[in-house]
Amino acid sequence: MKRAVTGITMAALASVACAQGSDFEDTALDAPPTHWHCGVTGSGTPHWIVTAEQGSATPGKVLLQNGQGTYPWCVKDGTSITDGFVETRFKPIAGRDDQAGGVVWRWKNAANYYVARANALESNVSLYYVEGGRRKTIKYTDAPVAAASWHTLRVDFSGTHISVSLDGKRYIELDDSHIAGPGAAGVWTKADSVTAFSHFHAGSRN
Repeated sequence: MKRAVTGITMAALASVACAQGSDFEDTALDAPPTHWHCGVTGSGTPHWIVTAEQGSATPGKVLLQNGQGTYPWCVKDGTSITDGFVETRFKPIAGRDDQAGGVVWRWKNAANYYVARANALESNVSLYYVEGGRRKTIKYTDAPVAAASWHTLRVDFSGTHISVSLDGKRYIELDDSHIAGPGAAGVWTKADSVTAFSHFHAGSRN
């Protein structure tokens, strides 16, 4: 799908530096992702593992979360971004309580970061901040999120400005000042979501 590039997205693409990507091809199958740090905000036993993509004519490696936890996350080592972008493809596969896929940025630790997520059970896109281990809602909006299908979730952020897009369409754009300064970027799920991730990219702006 062709993406309209305007506003903060155009600025971010025009001035991205130190971009990092991952297709998980450097990790052995059935192993935790190389050069990533995984855990959970809250409690639970998340299970992050690299596996082969199922149901594809040309299968590649994907990062799969198939455990359970309050808010499982996995952040890319070496990312320290104040202003820039984070983007990933994700597939919500299963989950009775949730079927969510998200990205995190300005991640300081397990208790403090921003997160944007899309949920196939709720058919919406949401923006939150996590502070002191508690998730706080900034905004959510209805959006089509088909289960068992690949989607692209992207966030562009600069200063207090945040723009959240799903499959090339912008759903949230606003200013928020709760989490400032540099932090890591990565991916995120919720509760019993079984979610696959691929084509992760993050970068900072000059």
